[in-house]
Amino acid sequence: MANLLRRLTTPAQQGERAINPLSFNEFANYFSYMGLQYPFMLNQSLPGQKTEEIPNDYSGLCRLAYKANGIVFAVILARMLLFSEARFTYQHYVNGRPSDYWGDQSLRILEQPEPGKTLATLLSRAEQDVSLAGNWYGTSRWRGSIKRLRPDWVSIVMGSFESEDVAPYDINAQVVGYAYQPGGPMMGHDPIMLMADEVAHYAPIPDPDAFYRGMSWLTPIVQEIQADQAATTHKKAMWEGGATPNVIVSLQESDPEKFQRWVEKFREDHEGAANAYRTLFMGAGSDAKVVGANLKEMDYRAVTGGGETRVAAAGGVPPIIVGLSEGLESATYANYGQARRRFADLTMRPLWNQFAGAIANIVVPPSGSRLASDLRDVSFLQEDEKDEADINFVKAQAIRQLVDGGFTPESAVDAVDSGDMSRLSHTQLYSVQLQKPGGSQPPDAASSNQQPPSSDPTTDPAPSAP
Repeated sequence: MANLLRRLTTPAQQGERAINPLSFNEFANYFSYMGLQYPFMLNQSLPGQKTEEIPNDYSGLCRLAYKANGIVFAVILARMLLFSEARFTYQHYVNGRPSDYWGDQSLRILEQPEPGKTLATLLSRAEQDVSLAGNWYGTSRWRGSIKRLRPDWVSIVMGSFESEDVAPYDINAQVVGYAYQPGGPMMGHDPIMLMADEVAHYAPIPDPDAFYRGMSWLTPIVQEIQADQAATTHKKAMWEGGATPNVIVSLQESDPEKFQRWVEKFREDHEGAANAYRTLFMGAGSDAKVVGANLKEMDYRAVTGGGETRVAAAGGVPPIIVGLSEGLESATYANYGQARRRFADLTMRPLWNQFAGAIANIVVPPSGSRLASDLRDVSFLQEDEKDEADINFVKAQAIRQLVDGGFTPESAVDAVDSGDMSRLSHTQLYSVQLQKPGGSQPPDAASSNQQPPSSDPTTDPAPSAP
């Protein structure tokens, strides 16, 4: 199997052309060092571009979105802090439904996945990787610990245990392992081959163009992030320059060559975000007319607020939770409670459940149980705990009413839990309130009310006269 995995992961050594060629951004990244561009290296921004392109990969999103954009950082931070509050334990199955929580020493690897690390550290890393790369990989090959694998250094190996000649898109193809290259493919190190049961792969948003790979929620909003960064850059330039951003320049020059040289010189000295809002000096016979004078005329707050809201929506975090401007405009205690519930129910609970299913590949639960998220100690969900208590109280009242109505206690509990009233089973015993006033009693009840004859002669009634 090791030979099969190695052969499946080294098609380039056999002279085969890659299926997905490099994009321009990926090609340009090879000419940069630590994210910095140098004059002798390839410039990543094309001539005439007003914003820097954000590569749609792990390194690009880390450097130019997560570390360079406050809105993206705030949304990921909100997800990460809440996601790290969960605990994971075993949960019994009773009659096909999850029941009570329990645990043993096999869960210790989750409480301390590495020396000096906690479950909260593991979950924080998982949320970061999923937000930026769409995938989180953890391996338990080194017993007693869970090691995080950098997602852009991992390749998913697909094949078949039945046949070696299988393509990834064949119907019998499956994940047979993972190839991890320390330092990335460009470092030239031999990949470390990991079997499928040695890796936990957490990918909550599937990539529609892939079989098993996940997709970052930042992918659809890269342009929104670029626009927000461009707005921030121009705002900073306005404070530094304190002049008008856009002008129409007219000059009296009939020679086309001189006019073209003048335009080129003007663009070289005054165009671009770095030169925006700087004072403009004109020569004799030239005139400049202002097109956009200040940020108020272009409604800067509304423009940036709309982009911030779309970033928060893609991350599944209500703007009021993050503290964005549009969310704070409608901020009340009632609105915050609704936003909190939406964030917990539609974003975080599904993520916790999917992570529990992914990590169960290396922390295998015993038979009859599952690995589940235990959210009882998450303070953010305390109001939900109160609502759950109210629901249980209503269920208890319903069970009491059914038992008083003559149904068996077991069937009453089963019917209320399942919501299927057809599961009720009656005892054929009825409450006294169901009898009509003065009506005849059932034969058994009438016979039970008769007094037994007395053996005391002094109390016997006198015999009647003949």
